[in-house]
Amino acid sequence: MKALRAINNLFASASMMLAMSIIFIMVAALFLSATTRFITGTGFAWFIELPPVLVSWLVFPLLGPLLKKGQHIKVDFLTPILSERFKKILFLLVNLVAFISACVFFKAGLDATIMYYNLGQVMEIEISIPIWWMFLAFPVGFLILALTALELIFDNFLNLMNK
Repeated sequence: MKALRAINNLFASASMMLAMSIIFIMVAALFLSATTRFITGTGFAWFIELPPVLVSWLVFPLLGPLLKKGQHIKVDFLTPILSERFKKILFLLVNLVAFISACVFFKAGLDATIMYYNLGQVMEIEISIPIWWMFLAFPVGFLILALTALELIFDNFLNLMNK
């Protein structure tokens, strides 16, 4: 459990650093695009095209850390009316569903990444970025989610057994 928690903490830190870097790059690219257009009257297309390309790398690696912190999208209409024991069971079930879903989406993302890698296609934007690079965010993010959900399942199960 200590090894899994250490790996997940490392992935969470790396995901947060990646997210902060991507947000900085997105804001800087849009600012530079507006600035160059204002000063010169024309801009560089890749300043505008870069932020949407980075969105998948912003979103998917953060799935696990956000689940662990409870900052993912959720509906809390059941938790106020459930007893503590049923809340623990519900959290266990939610994390089991997250784990199973992450495994399925990891496989699908890996298949898509391999397919686009083998096709060798590049995005048709001003800078040549291979399409597989964008799709790689899916298996990376869902692997992090699966490992995080597994840690939470162990925690939920131990909490359920302790009381």
